[in-house]
Amino acid sequence: MTDPEELLEGIREEAGRVLIGNEDVLEGLTVALLTRGHVLLEGVPGVAKTTIANLFAGTLGLQYRRIQMTPDLLPADITGTRIYRSEAGEFDLQKGPIFSNVVVADEINRATPKTQSALLEAMQERQATIEGETHELPSPFIVIATQNPIEMEGTFGLPEAQRDRFQSKLRVEIPDRALETRLLDAFDATPDMGSKDVSPVADRSDILAARETVTEVFLQDAVRDYILDIVAGTRASSSVAHGASPRAAIALLQASKARAAIRGRDYVIPDDPKTLADQVLAHRLVLSTDAELSDVTPRDVIEEVLDSVTPSDGIGGTDGAEGTAVGDGGSGADPDEQASVDSEE
Repeated sequence: MTDPEELLEGIREEAGRVLIGNEDVLEGLTVALLTRGHVLLEGVPGVAKTTIANLFAGTLGLQYRRIQMTPDLLPADITGTRIYRSEAGEFDLQKGPIFSNVVVADEINRATPKTQSALLEAMQERQATIEGETHELPSPFIVIATQNPIEMEGTFGLPEAQRDRFQSKLRVEIPDRALETRLLDAFDATPDMGSKDVSPVADRSDILAARETVTEVFLQDAVRDYILDIVAGTRASSSVAHGASPRAAIALLQASKARAAIRGRDYVIPDDPKTLADQVLAHRLVLSTDAELSDVTPRDVIEEVLDSVTPSDGIGGTDGAEGTAVGDGGSGADPDEQASVDSEE
């Protein structure tokens, strides 16, 4: 299963045996995995943030490790350390949980900044340094961090450098009544339902092949410029002290290509970055003091930017529209129809 669209469909179908709703979150995780990104999941307690990450790993047959982030956690508890073995008379390398395919940092903002920083090298360089020795992390590798937005006591807010390393921030919402009814019925019928009930629908080679498919997605110059305009708009906003970084622009570009691929397209349309702008850019913005006092949110800024920035004329804008954002050098005409016109001329 090397086609990104089929891969996501398989993940949704298999995870759906346990997970009720949250298909958009599964899509966001798939986009991140196919573009070597990381995800911050935010939601109130009890909305299945950790369960979603566990199911996602299970449907792909990936090694999964969960780290419960607490104030007394040390960096070595994440990366690992060397332990002296008296019987052998030497130090033995004990790798930490970071050496997994899917690493869940549960309640990441409960760990101290020093411990949070232990993830920085792994997320950016895909390696971990233990007592001066660098070790490569497994591939694929993705960090999924969870965060509770309503309980701030005893927490440490993620610094800008940490937030900037997450490709996207996905919100796990409380389900509506219809979904919650299905949830209750499912667990009433099978009380012990969990990640053990899903089977892999793909393997490591399928994921790597799907990644290659994403890299081949065509990006028209006009769509690239639209992405740049959106990012520039966050920097120019009077409500923002620090706008999106160049890393954010790259993340939006790559995520847009992945979104196109999992929708069966080999080209990006403006609707891709427009749809993804909130989840890719909002968590990176640092608001001005005046904006915070006025209760302006990063999402408000993104909406304002999207309203003020428009893509160039002549390129497709929504799913289902052909436009001229196809990978044929910009022509949106049907090749057979064009040949007929040429023959008539």
